Amino acid sequence: MIQKNVLIEKAREAVDSVLPIALIVSVLCLFLVPVGSGLMLAFLVGTGMILAGMALFTLGSEQSMTQMGNLVGARLTKSKNILLILAVSFVMGVVITMSEPDLQVLATYVPGIDRMTLVLTVSVGVGLFLMVCMVRILLGFALRWLLLAFYAAVFLLAFRSDPGFLSVSFDSGGVTTGPMTVPFIMALGVGVASIRSDEKAKDDSFGLVALCSIGPILAVMLLGLLYPGSTGSTTMAVEEFAQSTQIGWSYLEAIPEYMAEVLTALAPIFVFFLLFQMFTLRLPAAQLARIAVGILYTYVGLVLFLTGVNVGFASLGYTLGGEMVRQGMGLLLIPLAVLMGWFIINAEPAVHVLNKQVEDLTSGAISAKAMGLSLCVAVAIANGLAMIRVLTGLPILYFVVPGYLVALALTFVVPPIFTAIAFDSGGVASGPMTATFMLPFAMGACDALGGNIMTDAFGLVALVAMMPLITVQIMGAVYVVKLRRSVAPAAAAPLPAYADDEIIELWEEVA
Repeated sequence: MIQKNVLIEKAREAVDSVLPIALIVSVLCLFLVPVGSGLMLAFLVGTGMILAGMALFTLGSEQSMTQMGNLVGARLTKSKNILLILAVSFVMGVVITMSEPDLQVLATYVPGIDRMTLVLTVSVGVGLFLMVCMVRILLGFALRWLLLAFYAAVFLLAFRSDPGFLSVSFDSGGVTTGPMTVPFIMALGVGVASIRSDEKAKDDSFGLVALCSIGPILAVMLLGLLYPGSTGSTTMAVEEFAQSTQIGWSYLEAIPEYMAEVLTALAPIFVFFLLFQMFTLRLPAAQLARIAVGILYTYVGLVLFLTGVNVGFASLGYTLGGEMVRQGMGLLLIPLAVLMGWFIINAEPAVHVLNKQVEDLTSGAISAKAMGLSLCVAVAIANGLAMIRVLTGLPILYFVVPGYLVALALTFVVPPIFTAIAFDSGGVASGPMTATFMLPFAMGACDALGGNIMTDAFGLVALVAMMPLITVQIMGAVYVVKLRRSVAPAAAAPLPAYADDEIIELWEEVA
């Protein structure tokens, strides 16, 4: 009964995330923008598969990834072997990231480089920075200075990188902090932090998400240095369905392909955990069976999700963006993207957890409604800026350099807890709908305009992940102003004495 209730809750979250986009797209295609009826039907079938896949995937990842992270982290602390901790962190960071669904989708769209090469590069970036996170936890380094140092390295390297890789590099940082990696690395961090006995140990276990999103950016930029000029412009292959039977057979033919791909992605995780079980964990059979069932849910969910995305969902997004340009509606891309961005972020379940936490932290000075509004504005603006880039061809650095400079500068003037929340909230904002629909939508429009998809369309995910860093910290500045203007400042409840690098857990399960 508990499992059934949890599955129903996950299905409801999936509906809240996907349905607004599906409704907006359906209205557009039925009344304003002509698309093939076969493609429209394939989109609706894909929407159903994505809903089922997301529900099973999130249920399975909570039942398996979070448990595995807790168990591995707890066992590592008992050994107190630093080299072992670093080695296991690297391996698990790599194998977990390889199965991240948004990364799999992004890698499919990038031309000129083998999909598995890109996935491995991004995964190694996460693994290396998960090692950095472990060192930070063990030695107690402040998060703020690490962010400044690594983002300085990012932008120094960005000015020497192949322009074709730049946008993909920043996008890769946004897609890796998803439902597979985040539960595991957060649980691993909490376990490893227990090695230390000082008061800041628990605080230092947070901030992993913020740092692990930097690793893929640097890794893909370095990949671009090894393969200069290997990425040209690209187009997405969109299949036109003349008959309904073609839709059914297209999905049936795609399922075995994605079954094999997902098996390749998940097998290393399962094998590594079995080895850990054999040599050190020795869990009871019932607990091991529960984790195995969770991995099975994850597997089935990922297969359904990727099949639905690649056969029907992303194809319609690509076609819709291109058809709007061909129909003379290019300028409507900006307000439409803003509208979609508003609904995308509002449908993310973790956002509501974040909003309530900020309201509690500020004793109501910043309401959950105001916090939610700031995030909706952030993602709506990010989507609008992405469409401006598509229409004008402005380089991604024109947006991310000033954006991150503002975000990093704000870390010195707002309460540390808001900085902490902000730098981990970027992963919440760049949810499944961003990579699976909004990015193909931008690619289709860019292709119809004759632009370079690699430089002009990619980067959308990066902008969506960046804007909350600014708006959440602005809310922190608003809170400071409210405190100073209070008639009775002493009566106002102060912020708890969190450390500079403490991050609120945004992915906790909502009861």
